[in-house]
Amino acid sequence: MARSVLKTKFISHGTLGSKDLEATRRFYEEFLGLEVVRTSPVSLMIRLGGNHVYAVVYSKKKERMPRVYHNGLDVDTDAEVDAAWQACHAQADKWGLHDIDKPSARHGTYSFLFWDGDDNAWEILSNPKGGYTWIFEQGDLEGRGHFERGFRHKRPDAKKETA
Repeated sequence: MARSVLKTKFISHGTLGSKDLEATRRFYEEFLGLEVVRTSPVSLMIRLGGNHVYAVVYSKKKERMPRVYHNGLDVDTDAEVDAAWQACHAQADKWGLHDIDKPSARHGTYSFLFWDGDDNAWEILSNPKGGYTWIFEQGDLEGRGHFERGFRHKRPDAKKETA
């Protein structure tokens, strides 16, 4: 690893916006299964499966999150991705979900994206334990990198089930 100017040690958090903190909290807890705590009258903190957290801050003028800035939530299998996709469609009206993509193989996983009632983008993806750490273990990639067709075969849990 290259020497850095700043001596940082941990990516501790990110930030999401919310148009309605109470509705957002219900969605995060009841639909996404996230841990949620209220941190102030205008903010929440959320986490799932580790120490990295997101601050969720109320904003009257919350804008739509571009697709490229989505948030990933891992599941164990492709079948769980498909089940999550079905659940998103079945409960879209209840939670204000929209622009729900079809699941497909992409960047070494099987996944789909959708936007919630706050216009935050989410990706549900099948990933091995540890998330994308398996890509770091391969080092710098060349050519098309993780966009290369058949990239999933490099995963530690690789099976011949889905390309």
